[in-house]
Amino acid sequence: GTVMKFKYPINDYEETVSSGFSWLWCFLFGPIYWAVKGIWRHAVVHLALAIITAGIAHFVYPFFTYKIIRKHYNKIGWTEI
Repeated sequence: GTVMKFKYPINDYEETVSSGFSWLWCFLFGPIYWAVKGIWRHAVVHLALAIITAGIAHFVYPFFTYKIIRKHYNKIGWTEI
């Protein structure tokens, strides 16, 4: 796991957005983890895929946790520090 910090360039606000255990929280809480993070698209996709695949997707999603978080924050204008 990795700790990720991002900065919002407009006001220089810094935020730690993931910990070394983010993949574990994703595994334990599934779509709820994404909802709490405010990454709603993945909350919905994770839930839908888990239902369609009878839960198999729930075991795959945690492997992509850090990539999803990084992409989300970059897309909304934050820069990784």
